[in-house]
Amino acid sequence: MKQVTVDSQFWELFPDAQINVLYANGIDNHDNDSNLEERRQLLATATKEAEKFLTNETFRLNTVVDEWRKTFQQFKKKKGARSSIEALLKRANQGREFTPIEPLVDVYNSISLSYGVPVGIEDRNKIAGDMHLGIANGGESFQPVGAEGDDPALEGEVIYYDDEGAVCRCLNWRDAQRTMLTEDSQDIVAVIEATNPAQINRANEAMAELSKLINHYFGVATSQVFHLTKDQPTAEIPVNM
Repeated sequence: MKQVTVDSQFWELFPDAQINVLYANGIDNHDNDSNLEERRQLLATATKEAEKFLTNETFRLNTVVDEWRKTFQQFKKKKGARSSIEALLKRANQGREFTPIEPLVDVYNSISLSYGVPVGIEDRNKIAGDMHLGIANGGESFQPVGAEGDDPALEGEVIYYDDEGAVCRCLNWRDAQRTMLTEDSQDIVAVIEATNPAQINRANEAMAELSKLINHYFGVATSQVFHLTKDQPTAEIPVNM
């Protein structure tokens, strides 16, 4: 892939949104016992940080949860689809512990929890052509992570997609097995969506911190952070990467 483009139909639905994009190359995502305890503490600290987004005893009335549910009401979605940040906050609200999975997953889960934002990362070497964020025509091929069969996108659904089908359905709800991160992933694209000013501020802070953590854990420099808007909808991979 050479770039991420947010299609015009997305901006018609969410004209004030901002999509943050970050690229990194040469990551070694294999599990590493040498920083396992550090990652465990990273997740524990992030879980504690998430408490600031969970001030209402009624889970669905917490601002971050409520805002993303209202966002998901604006497009066609599969029953039960929720923003990825809601799923993480729900686990934190239930007092469940986040244990290390693999380095990059631990890093982006910690960012999501700390900043109350959905974070998605895909393996760029598995993307066919360029990656887009837009509105599904319906029928785009999609095999969810862990599933055996095809579960095509719905007409009117907001999806990330490439030349072979959907990459992620309902914004950052569910990844395709075809493009998911694995321990062998090296070149990645990270995205954070925001639909209002408060979310945009947190998304900007989150992406800056993600860049720092990628440098810390993997010893690689990231690209600049691209802030995609309706006036600047494309983020090309820098030629020097």
